[in-house]
Amino acid sequence: MKKLYLVAPFVFFYLNASAQKLDSLSVEKIMRDPKWIGVSPSALFWSDDSKNVYFNWNPDKNKSDSLYTVSTDNKQVIKVISAQRQNLAQNAVYNKAHSIKLYEKFGDLFLQDLKTGMLRQLTYTVDQELFPSFSGEEDKVIFRKGDNLFSLSISNGMLAQLTNFQKGTKIKEGRLNEQDQWLKNQQLAEFEILKQRKAQKEETSKARKRDQPKRLKEIYLEGRTVDDLKSSPNGQIITYNLTTGGDDRNTVVPTYVTESGYTEEIPTRAKVGGIQTSSDFFVYNKERDTVYEVSTLQIPGIYDLPDYLKNYTTEKKSKEKNKEARQVVFRAPFWSEDGKNAIVSVYSADNKDRWIFSLDATTGKLKLIDRQRDEAWVGGPGVDMYNENIGWIDNSSIYYQSEVSGYSHLYSYNFTTGKKQQLTSGNWEVQSVQLASDKRSFYITANKEHPGTKDFYRLAVTGGPLERLTSMKGANDIKLSPDEKWLAIRYSYSNKPWELYLQENKSGAAALQITNSVSEEFNSYKWREPEVISFVNRSGNVVYARLYQPEKPHSNKPAVIFVHGAGYLQNAHYWWSNYFREYMFHNFLADKGYTVLDIDYQASSGYGRNCRTNIYRHMGGADLNDQLDGAKLLVEKYNVNAKAIGIYGGSYGGFMTLMAMFTQPDVFKAGAALRSVTDWAHYNHGYTSNILNSPITDSIAYKQSSPIYFANGLKGRLLMCHGMVDVNVHFQDIVRLSQRLIELGKNNWELAVYPMEDHGFVEPSSWTDEYKRIFKLFEEELKH
Repeated sequence: MKKLYLVAPFVFFYLNASAQKLDSLSVEKIMRDPKWIGVSPSALFWSDDSKNVYFNWNPDKNKSDSLYTVSTDNKQVIKVISAQRQNLAQNAVYNKAHSIKLYEKFGDLFLQDLKTGMLRQLTYTVDQELFPSFSGEEDKVIFRKGDNLFSLSISNGMLAQLTNFQKGTKIKEGRLNEQDQWLKNQQLAEFEILKQRKAQKEETSKARKRDQPKRLKEIYLEGRTVDDLKSSPNGQIITYNLTTGGDDRNTVVPTYVTESGYTEEIPTRAKVGGIQTSSDFFVYNKERDTVYEVSTLQIPGIYDLPDYLKNYTTEKKSKEKNKEARQVVFRAPFWSEDGKNAIVSVYSADNKDRWIFSLDATTGKLKLIDRQRDEAWVGGPGVDMYNENIGWIDNSSIYYQSEVSGYSHLYSYNFTTGKKQQLTSGNWEVQSVQLASDKRSFYITANKEHPGTKDFYRLAVTGGPLERLTSMKGANDIKLSPDEKWLAIRYSYSNKPWELYLQENKSGAAALQITNSVSEEFNSYKWREPEVISFVNRSGNVVYARLYQPEKPHSNKPAVIFVHGAGYLQNAHYWWSNYFREYMFHNFLADKGYTVLDIDYQASSGYGRNCRTNIYRHMGGADLNDQLDGAKLLVEKYNVNAKAIGIYGGSYGGFMTLMAMFTQPDVFKAGAALRSVTDWAHYNHGYTSNILNSPITDSIAYKQSSPIYFANGLKGRLLMCHGMVDVNVHFQDIVRLSQRLIELGKNNWELAVYPMEDHGFVEPSSWTDEYKRIFKLFEEELKH
C-alpha cells in the first residue's frame, strides 16, 4: 500500500512498504519497465497568470502519466482533475497586451479573455481550423482551413476568405482554328439577328460583372500542394510555397506477428538520392490582385557548385556547362510588428547554403542580410531549417544564429544602419534563444561553463556580459513564466534523473526542488557518477568522454567502448542520459570488473561546427579514429588489456561498431552492433545527403562510409541485433549484410532478430534478451 509523505519543504514522494532493495545489478533488473526507476516530470507549461506550473507525472506508476500542477505561492503539488484539464490549452498565441489568448483545440478555435476568464468558441465545424494568429490590428483572427486562409472579425464574427486556391488546372477557352473562325465570321456577317443577340449577351455579361462584388483571384494548384501560407499583419500580402511531390517509391516493411494472423505491410520512407520535393515561393498582393513568383536567380551564389565535385571532373564540367540554378526552399517570412518589413530565410536543397534576406513584398526583390556557406552542410543549434532561431527585436532590428565563427552564436542586424553585430562569442554554443517581453534582453540556454552542462542566461539585446541565472551543475531545461518572474526548471545530474524545481528569475536565487520521483529501490544502489574526462585525438582535437572504472578490475583487465547513436548527439555530459539503460548497464559492467568508456566522437553535438562536420564524406573515418584513440588511452592510462577490448552501440553506434570490427579487427576483439546502418545508400535522404551528398553524385563518399563494403575484414566475434519492424533503419539492411557475410564464408557472427520491435525497442523482454546476449559476448570473449 502506498502512502503520501511530505518531507523537507514541499517535496513530495511515494514510499512503498514492500519496496525492494537493489543489493546488486543484473540485466533482468536493469531492463524492466522503466517505471521501476520512477517517472520524472515532463512537458512543463505555465498557467497564463504565472501562478501555476503544469507537468506530466506518474508517481503511482500507472499505465500512463497524469497532469499535475504546483503553485508558486505554497509549492503544493496537486493532481489536476479531468474537468480542469479540458480547459487548459498549450501552444496558444496572445495579443500584445497578453490579455487575450487564442488557440486551436480539436480543429476548432477558441478565444479567452484572461482578465475575466470568459471563454468564447469561435468555430464549430467539421473542417479543421488551424494555425490561428491575430491580425496586425488584433481585431481579426487569421487561420487556415483546407488550402486557404481566412479572417474572422472578433467584434462581429464576419468571416472573410483571404485566398482562393483551387485544385486542378484552370480550364482555358480554346481558340478556334482558322476554318471554324471563318465560319463564325461568315454567320455573323450574314445574319443580323445573330449579331444582335451576340451584342446583347455581351452587354448583359458586362452588367452582371459590374453589379457583382469582385471575386477573389483563383490560384490553381496544378497538382501541387500549398505550404507555409502566411499573411502580412494588414492582410494585404499573402506568401506561400507551392510544392511538387518527390519520389513516391518507398520501402515496405513486412510485419509477421499480427492480430490478423496474416503478414501485413508497413509503408515507410524512400531511400537517399531519390527524387525530392521541390517548391517555388510566391507572393499574392490582394490590393493589386496580382500573383508573382519570387525569382531565385537574384540569390547570390545560386549557381555555386559544391567543392566535392572536383573529385568527379566529368560531372563538374557538365554542371558548369549547363549552369542550372540550384533548388532552394523558402521559409515563411517573419514580419515586423508594424508590417513594414519582412525577412525570409532560404535554404539550398544541396545543404550548402543558408541565406537571410529582407523581402520587398511589393516587388519580390530580395536584399541580402546574411549568407552562411558551408562546404560540408549548414547546421548547428538554431541554424538548420527545422531548428532556426530568428526573429524581430523591434521594427528595425532582427536577431538570428550563425555558425560562421565556428560555434553557433547570436547575431543582430539593424535595417536602418545596415550594421551586423555578433552578440555572443567563444568556444561554446548558444542552444536556444527567447526574447524577453520588454525586448531589452534575451534569455539564452548555452554550454558556456562546460560542454557537458546546460545553463540559463540573460543577455542585453545590445550584447555584453552574460548573466547566469541557474547554478545547479548538470542540465537546466527552463520554462520561463509568462510574467518572467519565475523559472520552472527540469533539472538532472549524471546519476540523478530529472526533477522539477522552481526558482525566482534572479541571479543567485536558490532553486527549490518540487518533485522527488525516484523509487526507493533505485536509490538503494550507489549509482556511479561517471568521470567526464578529455583527451587529445590524433588530429589535435579535444575529445570528451564518460569513464566508468571498476573498484575491482577483472584479472584480464577488460574494457568496453560504448558508441552513442544519432550521430549528432551528446552523451559525455553531466545530466541524466537518454541512454539510461546503457548507463545502468555500464554500472553493471563496472561491477563485473570492466572499464567502460563512452566517447563523444567527431560529429557529436555541443562542440561546434568543426566537430559537427568532421565526418563529411567519410562516416567511419574521423569518428572511428576517436574510438581507436580512446582504446589507446585505456591501455596507456587506465591499465586495460589491449587484447580484451570490446565495442557496442545502437543505430549510428551500431554502424560504428561494424566499421570498427571490419576495418580495425586487431583493436576490438568483440562487438555488438544494434539496429545498425550497414549501407548508407539505403538510409533516408534528409540525414544522409547532408553528410554524404547523394549516391549518384558522390559514390566515393558512400563506398568509403558503408560497412557492407568492408565485411571481409571481420576477425573478432560479432553480434548483430535488429528489430524486424524497424521503420527507421530497415531490417533489409541487416539482411543484406548477413548475406554478404555468408558469401564471404564468415562464421564468427550471429544475428538476433526481434519480430515485434521497431528502431527503439519497447518491450522489457526484448531489452533483456538483447543485453543478456551482449553481456554473454563480452564475458566469453574479453575475460579469457
